[in-house]
Parts: sequence; C-alpha cells; structure tokens
Amino acid sequence: MTVAFGLPQMSADADAESIDAQDLDIDDYGPPNPSYLSADPAQVIEETLVSHLLKSNCPVTGQPDWASLVLSYRGPRIERNGLLRYLVSFRDHAGFHEQCVERIFHDLQQRCSPDRLSVEARYTRRGGLDINPWRATPGSTAPEPRREPRQ
Repeated sequence: MTVAFGLPQMSADADAESIDAQDLDIDDYGPPNPSYLSADPAQVIEETLVSHLLKSNCPVTGQPDWASLVLSYRGPRIERNGLLRYLVSFRDHAGFHEQCVERIFHDLQQRCSPDRLSVEARYTRRGGLDINPWRATPGSTAPEPRREPRQ
C-alpha cells in the first residue's frame, strides 16, 4: 500500500463547458425542481458541462454549502437553460452533499435518459475537509484527485 501526503493539484476543468453565463431570469430557489430538466433525443452527443452555482444548505447547521458541479454524459443533448434553473433550485434545499449529488444523478437519469452519466460535486471546504461526492453509471472512470481553486 502506498500513502501519499499533501494536497491534490489544483486545476480547473479545461475540457468542460460552463453553463453559468446564460442570460436568463431565475426566481425559483427551491425546493429542487426536476421539471426544468429536458433533453433533445434528436441530438445525441457526448460532453462535459460545469457549473459553479450549485448551493444547498447543511441540514444540521443551516450553513450554505457551495459547489462546482461537473456533469459528463453521453446521450440526448441536455437543455442548458433548464439544467441551470434546476441547479439553482437547490438554493433553499437542506441536504447533505452526497444526497444532493444522488438526487441530481437520479433526476437527470429520469428526465434526460443519458446512456452514460457522471455527476461530481466539489464543495468548498468545511472544517478543513474536502467533500467531493461522485455518482456515475457503471463503467465510468472515477475523477482524478484534484482541488478546485475555490476549495
């Protein structure tokens, strides 16, 4: 067994396309609303999207938990406006990090039917700990250990 000390290298997702700069009005901050999610079955693609706007609240302390979300999938093209509205609808939600990622994964599976899906959230540090839950369809490659600049 090998033990490595130190922090993972900081990096940003150069291969991911940000969905954060869309020009749209959002006024739904919770509860999480999966009805915003949709996909176009006529356009089957493989892509990686990122958003730095995911925020939920700790169910124990009520403190805000901010995360960068990395979504990789292959399948019908996910509509970006709806995806961003959906992620922002977590703002008033009280849920643990892992529960939020599991819910996002499940809602995307149900509403968008991708062939392959990977959802990773890199939360800002709490108590000196990085919390980076990841959920993916079988056969997906685990994300490399790294830290976001916000962490």
